[in-house]
Amino acid sequence: MKSSVITFPGSNCDRDMDVALKKFGFKNKMVWHNDVELPKSDLVVLPGGFSYGDYLRCGSVASKSKIMQSVINFAKSGGMVMGICNGFQILVESGLVPGALLRNKYLEFICKNVFVKLGNKNNRYFKNLDKDIFELHIAHNEGNYFCTPDQLKEIEDNNQIAIYYCNNLGKIEEKFNPNGSIKNIAGIFNKEKNVLGMMPHPERMIDSCLSGEDGSLFFKNLINNIK
Repeated sequence: MKSSVITFPGSNCDRDMDVALKKFGFKNKMVWHNDVELPKSDLVVLPGGFSYGDYLRCGSVASKSKIMQSVINFAKSGGMVMGICNGFQILVESGLVPGALLRNKYLEFICKNVFVKLGNKNNRYFKNLDKDIFELHIAHNEGNYFCTPDQLKEIEDNNQIAIYYCNNLGKIEEKFNPNGSIKNIAGIFNKEKNVLGMMPHPERMIDSCLSGEDGSLFFKNLINNIK
């Protein structure tokens, strides 16, 4: 399986994602933001970081990069596109997933492990996973997911909520919400479920030396679902 990771000025998780994808069997290529065409890919990843220093709005400038038209075309043709953290912000700014990502509720940068619960397993990202609750890492200042009431109804009606913030038992309550996201949303899909944006970093949880291995389950499952 072939993957591509897009590097923007200010990306800082692109190499982490490259390591994770290769570890679990992807043949990955790093793609520069100023390129025009994507290489042949089964999966495209927009990684975490602080693209363009988060100026204007997080992900706003990156969403206008030359490579993004190819990413948008790939997604619209049914290709799998995953945005993590800043990559999620870029997906929102590109219109590939609905909503917006605002400053965290308490206006502080958050860097810690959290528990998340899958909201929909009927897709190629999460299908066949043996469990629903995962411990992953977050590191962001603007992860507070927001959408209008009409958008929220549409998202819920279409089962587009990918993951929720929860506790270790899977309880989805406000007190387990680290950033104020509406409905404890940690990640969402587009309508077709081929585009996934999420704030937690699975690539940071692929080794016991990196404080956890729940990310390994995600990547192992992902490549098997794409084959």
